[in-house]
Amino acid sequence: MRRVKIIELLAIAVGTAIMGVGINAFNIANNLAEGGVTGVAILLKLALGWDPGVTTLIVNLPLLALGWRVLGLRSLLYTIWGTGCLSLALWLGGRFRLPLEDLLLAALAAGVCVGVGLGVVFRFGGTTGGVDIIARILERKLGFKIGRTMFFADVCVIGVSLVFLRPEQAMYTVVAVFVGTRIIDLVQDAAYSARTITVVSERADEVARRIMEDLGRGVTRLRGQGAYTGAERTVLFAVVGRPELGRAKRLVLAADPAAFISVGVATEVLGEGFTLDNEKRPLAP
Repeated sequence: MRRVKIIELLAIAVGTAIMGVGINAFNIANNLAEGGVTGVAILLKLALGWDPGVTTLIVNLPLLALGWRVLGLRSLLYTIWGTGCLSLALWLGGRFRLPLEDLLLAALAAGVCVGVGLGVVFRFGGTTGGVDIIARILERKLGFKIGRTMFFADVCVIGVSLVFLRPEQAMYTVVAVFVGTRIIDLVQDAAYSARTITVVSERADEVARRIMEDLGRGVTRLRGQGAYTGAERTVLFAVVGRPELGRAKRLVLAADPAAFISVGVATEVLGEGFTLDNEKRPLAP
């Protein structure tokens, strides 16, 4: 368990480093804003020249004090770690700039860096504070949905950026934020890389045996009934790694060429054989 926590803390540090590099190299260097507290820090940099690493930490401190009861001890500690690492990354990379003539390319690069960085942070249970804390407080106190609160905050920050940026720069900021949100989902979903298999077969016992023995994956037997024929059928359900999917289908068809196979995507899998803290192997990438 201690090894897992160390891995999580290191991964959060790496994620915030990627995010910090992207913000310095692309957002600030090309006068692009960002959403949330990070966006506020960038605006203060553009307007007053304040270091975003320092302002990010200062703005987050009262939010952390306000939200400690909402977050819980573990989430609070991970949020403090993530916020501190991001502030440090922004401060250390303050001189790293990569101005580009093509603002669209800069926006795409900024979105990818922020998305990958935050995706890694979220994947390992961390946050970078800011609007996430406010959103959780409003959800608990007023019932506001977290996603809507964060979206509204991003819109407000980008709207204020029009005071300091040209309209086209603000529009490219929207592109960067949109790309970042999509990359976050991609990083989190790809991290699990699992597929579900549902099999209807007359030879269910043989199919289950082959999956368990040859792949080492568990199989669940479900009772089903055909809606048209009314016949009782055994339905098998299993979760396998994406690289194992082809082999799993071949094993099923080898046991029963007439088997019905349905494949789905598992966005998250927790349990034996699928987690890093388990004694068995983790899910194959």
